[in-house]
Amino acid sequence: MDSKIRTGNRDWKNWVSLAARLILGVVVIWAGLSKVGNLAGSVQSTSSYQILSYDLAQFVGYALPFAEIALGIVLILGLFTRVMGALGALLMLGFVIAIASVWARGISIDCGCFGNGGPVDPSTATAGYPWEILRDVALMACGIWLVFAKPFLAVDSWLFRPVEDIIAQKDRKKRR
Repeated sequence: MDSKIRTGNRDWKNWVSLAARLILGVVVIWAGLSKVGNLAGSVQSTSSYQILSYDLAQFVGYALPFAEIALGIVLILGLFTRVMGALGALLMLGFVIAIASVWARGISIDCGCFGNGGPVDPSTATAGYPWEILRDVALMACGIWLVFAKPFLAVDSWLFRPVEDIIAQKDRKKRR
């Protein structure tokens, strides 16, 4: 009976892991693809936050869409899932901090998360910031989950399976 409970418990965790990986992966690919066609707009979005020097904002604006696409693809494949989950969580944390920063400083911008950002009407920005932060916190939670969860239906499951099997065998021997 106990093994059935454990197996059932593992099953739902597996599906949550898959959902977290796919949600985070699809969203960051979508974000990257929405910016990659207009890199100048991506630079404008990054500069609008007024956090980085112009040169650094320009570098980030050009690099971020490609980094998001790469991160998303690797997440969807489930390759180095724990590391990519951590990177995804850190990326979302950076976005939360950036959005909270402009909100606290009274800067009214579109976040540029899914395309071109820049100045917007203050009421539009104020209404949008909480939802953008909430979205990014939820995505950050997906990344954090992946750091601690066992990869499921992932390339990692096949690449690193022998190591997991060896560890499980040693654990079974210790219990006997």
